Amino acid sequence: MINTDQLHELSLIGGTVTGNDGEKIGKLGQVFLDEQTGEPEWVTVNTGFFGLSENFVPLADASVAGDTLNVPFDKKTVKEAPRVDAQTQLSPSEEQELFEYYGRAYDFAEPIGVDTDSTAGEASTGYLQRPGLDDEVAGADQSMIRSEEQLRVGTEQVQTGKVRLRKHVVTEDVTTTVPVSHEEVRLEREPITGAQASDTVAGGDLGSEEQEVTLHAERPVVDKEAVPVERVRLDKETVVEDERIDEQLRKERIETDGLDDGPNR
Repeated sequence: MINTDQLHELSLIGGTVTGNDGEKIGKLGQVFLDEQTGEPEWVTVNTGFFGLSENFVPLADASVAGDTLNVPFDKKTVKEAPRVDAQTQLSPSEEQELFEYYGRAYDFAEPIGVDTDSTAGEASTGYLQRPGLDDEVAGADQSMIRSEEQLRVGTEQVQTGKVRLRKHVVTEDVTTTVPVSHEEVRLEREPITGAQASDTVAGGDLGSEEQEVTLHAERPVVDKEAVPVERVRLDKETVVEDERIDEQLRKERIETDGLDDGPNR
């Protein structure tokens, strides 16, 4: 059962009325109480362009969730409800017409001690003020809650890429020099004269003679060997940098009309 405190809180924060299909119908307007029980029985919903139209909706089977009042009717049903121009109370005939439209049973109980022949006894519901009307009508707290958006900036870690360490073999040309030596034959002639001639056997036989000299030379020898020359590893480090964020924030402003010094915020 919805109580008056819940509806009063909704009216202060500008509660929204939604239908049984979850679609928004409009903003919560006025609240009407049963004159006998004091319990809320009807609300009006501001519909149409700029919320200038008000439609009555019964509170039976309605529910409140947060800043939303959910009623068991869709938007089309509410907008096509009978137009009732009631600023402070509903007459029995007006209430009966609304009950019949919404398919609800109507049980009118006459106020105790009220003459039904007089116009004073025609109302079965009383009126609960919505914010912005005279305090004398309902005595409600004349206040508004101003809200604004605040920027909350945080960070989240996302994967931006992968780095893989992979080894493969490449071939490159290398040119170098190495010194090598080799033996060569040089013909030397030495004349025999003086004492050397006396030691030489004279009158020897003429004939053929052969001598052989072995020559040597160095040649390059190539050998390859794989040796470790460097260790390569992947390491991560965290770098912090400032990133600019541009965003728009909305906030409500409260203005007053009717003061001597004009509109004030």
